Amino acid sequence: MLSVDHVSFSYDKAVLCDISFNVRAGELLVVLGPNGSGKSTLLHLLNGELKPDPGTVTFEGKSLDQFSRREIAQRISYVPQESTIRFPLTVTEFILQGRFAHIRGLGFESEGDLEAGREAMRLTSTEDFADRRINEISGGERQRVLLARALAQNARLLLLDELTANLDISFQVSMLEMVKRLTNSRKIAAVVVTHELNLAAEFADSVLLLQKGELVGLGEPRDVLTEQRLQSLFRTKLMVDQNPLSGAPRITFSAQ
Repeated sequence: MLSVDHVSFSYDKAVLCDISFNVRAGELLVVLGPNGSGKSTLLHLLNGELKPDPGTVTFEGKSLDQFSRREIAQRISYVPQESTIRFPLTVTEFILQGRFAHIRGLGFESEGDLEAGREAMRLTSTEDFADRRINEISGGERQRVLLARALAQNARLLLLDELTANLDISFQVSMLEMVKRLTNSRKIAAVVVTHELNLAAEFADSVLLLQKGELVGLGEPRDVLTEQRLQSLFRTKLMVDQNPLSGAPRITFSAQ
């Protein structure tokens, strides 16, 4: 579905250097790395907001720079790490913004648009505050609403930057369970940036590690999330063993 081929990007200095990887339909790829390693910049490149220099990003066989912004929005849904909300919309109105790229004619939502919004709210458990103003809900509730807007978009690729920030552990788990289930059932793909190593180990099909803009690990969690690699990446003493319930890698940090 998505192919990243020898992509680099610089602002005043290099941010990403010669990054290559693929994402298949039905796959959940988690991007990990220290602050400043280029994770959010990578998502901006995958969303077509930034252009590689050099390198190419290809979506379903077509270079991303050949799509219009509307065409990208119909195919790729991006939830940023921080979202500025300027107008006191209701939660329902905000979620229906995800249908903008699909609306034609006079700009009014069709019954199909409304149903997509209702389904997105059901999946994210946001129906209980559907009529509240977006600026009146908590940070955790807002994260769920942002995901609901992305799901209402019915995109083929989800780009999620710090999706689980401000959420308690139950919602962290339920959100990633939901994204994992959607990638499998709808044969879409998701690229998730997070700092939650154990959540990545539990839910990711593949993990990509970034360090100072370079790709230093790519593959299944059990192959990539090793003690030596993670200690080098995060400069922190830790232990990696096996989660006794799931069998996934389990990362334990030590202050010693």
